Amino acid sequence: MSDQIKHECGIALIRLRKPLQYYIDKYQSPAYGASKLYLLMEKQHNRGQDGAGVANIKINIEPGYRYISRYRSIENQAVSLIFDKVMKKYKKAEREGGEKYFDAEWLKKNYGFTGELWLGHLRYGTHGVNSIEKCHPFLRQNNWRSRNLVVAGNFNMTNVDELFKKLIELGQHPKEKTDTVTVMEKIGHFLDEENQLLFDKYKDDFSNQEITDIIEEKLDLKRVLKRSCKDFDGGYAMAGLIGHGSAFVARDPAGIRPAYYYADDEVVVVASEKPAIKTAFGINYSDIKEIEPGSALIIEKDGSFREEKFIKKIPKKSCSFERIYFSRGSDPDIYQERKMLGELLVPQVLKAIDHDLQNTVFSYIPNTAETAFLGLMAGMEKYLIKQRKKVILKEKITDPKKLEEILSFRPRVEKLVIKDAKLRTFITDDQHRDDLVANVYDTTYEVVKKKVDTLVVIDDSIVRGTTLEKSILTLLDRLEPKKIVVVSSAPQIRFPDCYGIDMSKMKDFIAFRAVLKLLEDHNKEHLLDEVYEKCVMHADNKEAPNFVKELYDPFTDDQISEKISEIVKPKTLRAEVEVLYQTVPNLHKAIPGHSGDWYFTGDYPTAGGNRVVNRAFINFMRGVAVRAY
Repeated sequence: MSDQIKHECGIALIRLRKPLQYYIDKYQSPAYGASKLYLLMEKQHNRGQDGAGVANIKINIEPGYRYISRYRSIENQAVSLIFDKVMKKYKKAEREGGEKYFDAEWLKKNYGFTGELWLGHLRYGTHGVNSIEKCHPFLRQNNWRSRNLVVAGNFNMTNVDELFKKLIELGQHPKEKTDTVTVMEKIGHFLDEENQLLFDKYKDDFSNQEITDIIEEKLDLKRVLKRSCKDFDGGYAMAGLIGHGSAFVARDPAGIRPAYYYADDEVVVVASEKPAIKTAFGINYSDIKEIEPGSALIIEKDGSFREEKFIKKIPKKSCSFERIYFSRGSDPDIYQERKMLGELLVPQVLKAIDHDLQNTVFSYIPNTAETAFLGLMAGMEKYLIKQRKKVILKEKITDPKKLEEILSFRPRVEKLVIKDAKLRTFITDDQHRDDLVANVYDTTYEVVKKKVDTLVVIDDSIVRGTTLEKSILTLLDRLEPKKIVVVSSAPQIRFPDCYGIDMSKMKDFIAFRAVLKLLEDHNKEHLLDEVYEKCVMHADNKEAPNFVKELYDPFTDDQISEKISEIVKPKTLRAEVEVLYQTVPNLHKAIPGHSGDWYFTGDYPTAGGNRVVNRAFINFMRGVAVRAY
């Protein structure tokens, strides 16, 4: 994506199902769990570059010994730094303990991060200041093991204000009004209640110490989640550890955010992405399962596990944009989906170049558009096979030279755009963004026929159009082509996200800016005021529809794309410019199992999404540049 945005966090959980001594004996090291978690997190580094955190719980440790360990970091290469610190503990234990280094009981009593339950988090901060306090996992401490709660997740809630009020109504005094703290405290409240309920049930028949063991055995995490999450509106894949050794990973009822797991007799593993699990444990993809929407994977203290439905399921709307850009393309399903997105663009591209493949050069924006590019070229080859067949049969060509000429023709492919600097264009300092953007990319010279060739360059998505306008088009124009066609494998992004991706301001979207121009061109600016009045009037209506859709309704996709082409074309550009977008029907055809398309259609899977988009438009009309949720 040429316009880089902040997006998805990543989670990783490992439960060693056997005593630590088993892994020491089998793998000749007590660091089996730590090593596997490191791999899980490094193989998901695409999901978070603003920080990382790791928590570990020792199971069945005696009173008087620390049993929860946690490290967090917001430094560059946070994952490596954290595990450096973890491994220093193991090295120290080996140095100080000698043979005792291979004694699980001694290790657990004397050194941190030697427990059986691990939780890792990779942070992509979607808003606010990046600080260590914002880094997961979060810890809610208590002197009862079964009341300790560690939480990390990939989520955003649209109704934080409402949830915050409920906490106050419960009698709490939250220290922060953020979705992470609010979520943790709400779960923590009902975890406390579950503990108290069990204590009250058994207090007349058992000693307090005996009751502690009973609570840890009978604690109903499904009920805790059912009571905690019933008011949540958002997308989430949320992991929690309980101090005595049980754990859960809960997924939102629409399946917006992803979560996968694998289990055998040694481990239960959860991650945000399947390739990470496959790489870390060397297993088949078929062995990796998806946690169902509205379900939680619950792991008990004894290592047993089950998937439980804890909240009413709603129509599945797994995020399609996640598949287009955010997730690792090494997942075989995602790889094929991205290829198909490219292939389905062939008719539009052929029309844009007037079917003149002879004088067209194809390329892509590195790095995430590469797979879609392969699909586009595969589609072009299929088209050429049909054309060759048609010409040969129609003209009854038998001349070997002529046949060879027809059969050997291939579209011209060149690496025109080179990303030669590791610069993040999504920076908070708007004043200097243009300078950065203009220098992220370079080009390859002398491969284009000047004033003759058309350049077709594919990107995975065009969100803001900033890099296109400030860098790429100017760069390609130096090659002096006749025309530049920029192709997006994703449809026009028209509406903000509120489920984990930093896309909440309407004016950031090039499609929205195009609609503003079209409204002006067609004397329909009155629609802005009409939609604004509806949004304000229904601001407190939880069932209000997405009114912002009405601004797009008067115009076709092609009209909006044409206007985008005008907006992004610098005044000094000599070449003709055309911007093409994927269609929504083709998006669904390419990614049939992930129908969450609210970015493109405005069809949000939860009521909170509609409230956010209406609020985002109110903010735009009032000139308030703040997040809409």
